[in-house]
Amino acid sequence: MRSVHNQNLTTSKGTRFLGILLLVGVPTLVLFAFFLSPEDDNMGDAVRLLYIHVPVAIFAYVAFVITALGSVFYLWKRSRWWDTAAHASAEIGVIFCGLTLATGSIWGRPTWNTWWEWGDVRLVTTLVLFLMFLGYLALRQVPADPHVRSKRASVVGIVAAINIPIVNRSVEWWENNTLHQQSSLTDGKLENLTLFTLFLGLILTGVLYLWLMTHRFRVGWLETEIEIKDASVALQERIAEGESR
Repeated sequence: MRSVHNQNLTTSKGTRFLGILLLVGVPTLVLFAFFLSPEDDNMGDAVRLLYIHVPVAIFAYVAFVITALGSVFYLWKRSRWWDTAAHASAEIGVIFCGLTLATGSIWGRPTWNTWWEWGDVRLVTTLVLFLMFLGYLALRQVPADPHVRSKRASVVGIVAAINIPIVNRSVEWWENNTLHQQSSLTDGKLENLTLFTLFLGLILTGVLYLWLMTHRFRVGWLETEIEIKDASVALQERIAEGESR
């Protein structure tokens, strides 16, 4: 009974360790972001949003790349493990991408004097990326044979991921059609405590991604186990009905 119960848990020593890191790290990040790091000479206090905005944007890319890789491996190997990983990562990526849009909009109000600018290529391409992966998740909910559903979703996940380099390089490729600044990590303008706090935010967001990914993957695996079991039971019932006739 005990072993069966443990099989249905999504937690482990590893996830508990990641959770402890987050419990310690998040208050530390808040301390540095709002109290210890200085204001920016140009952005003022708005720079503090970058400690969230930049990390969630980067790990939205990471999550969607994992979805694309999982989709490729599913189409190649028909691996349920990769399909589950792709689905789990897409859900986390959509959350991170939504946070990217929200924090970017809040940051844009004092910096650009507008919540949203449709003429900005970075904003629009990020929104398209967000909507494409929302479509991926919606397709996952359409009733169908599990393999057919996974195949369709895999194709969408790969196509949607093509937008990632477009979003990432949009500021450089269409520099005359964007209000967005270039990468805060490569422009050389961040230093000392500001740069340290940004890297701390990156590390904690990476830990958060791993923690969420582990739990969501395990939940997804249990869901597919239940789906396979139900399908097997239904098939056996159909066979029994046929034999009884």
